[in-house]
Amino acid sequence: MENSKYFYIWIGLSALFIAGSAAAFSVYGLAKLFSGAFISVVIMASALELGKLVTASFLYRYWNMINWFQKVYMTIATIVLIFITSAGIFGYLSNAYQGATLEFEKQSTELLTIEERIEQLEEDKFFLKEELEVAISELPENYITAKRKLREDYNPQILQINNELLDYKKTRADLEIQLVSTGVDVGPAIYLARTFGTDIDTVVKFFIFILIFVFDPLAVMLVIAYNQALIDRGKEKKLSQAHPEKEKTQTEHWKDIYSQDTLIEDNERMDIIGQNGNDGLHYDEVDIPNEPLDENNPNPQPTARGGIRTK
Repeated sequence: MENSKYFYIWIGLSALFIAGSAAAFSVYGLAKLFSGAFISVVIMASALELGKLVTASFLYRYWNMINWFQKVYMTIATIVLIFITSAGIFGYLSNAYQGATLEFEKQSTELLTIEERIEQLEEDKFFLKEELEVAISELPENYITAKRKLREDYNPQILQINNELLDYKKTRADLEIQLVSTGVDVGPAIYLARTFGTDIDTVVKFFIFILIFVFDPLAVMLVIAYNQALIDRGKEKKLSQAHPEKEKTQTEHWKDIYSQDTLIEDNERMDIIGQNGNDGLHYDEVDIPNEPLDENNPNPQPTARGGIRTK
């Protein structure tokens, strides 16, 4: 593909697509960060994105023609704008991650609360039973009515705790089912977090940093590469206009060689015909007589078609 005359078009399209995507994500991320002035931030960030690409192209094309102050300032400005774009992309991806995990985190927090409440109710139930047993054991064995009265006093409390436990356990089961369906959106992050023994937020931040490290810098480098391809293409056009004979294709080149070889063979054939003294009409049909070869000519010369030329 690098030898194709249309390769520069692919470079330009790649640069446009990647730079456009990076600009869109960055502008949206910055606008969400400063949501109080959404439209203003969109206009400002869009202008800066365009200026960054134009600045990078200008530096590549006119590096040897500008002064040192322009070189230093425009280079620093381009690098700073790359970091700003990367920060905007980070904000956009972080917002997308939070939107995908918001319901999941909400359900997870609610589930933890319910589990803590169930554990507390289990402890209350256990203490009530222990307190009942202690109170009964302190009474004499013949205090049957008193014991029954104690049980009647404690049983409503224990039944109430049991009912609450049943309700919370049912709610917990429903939440666990919802977490299974909600966790599909963040399933890969959960799996990676378990694989590396860390939390989901750390894994997601790691991948976001990898993306922004190659996203906008690659867009700027492709813009520079597109400028380089255009400059080289312009030089090739000027060279072809100055030396049009070098514009022959490979097919035309081989045709010229074949034509020259054919012309040389035809000339040699005509020379041989002239030496033999015939018009060449029956040149391919040479009959060699069964005569002894000339003893004075022990090395007969072959003709162009494999015949033996005799004197």
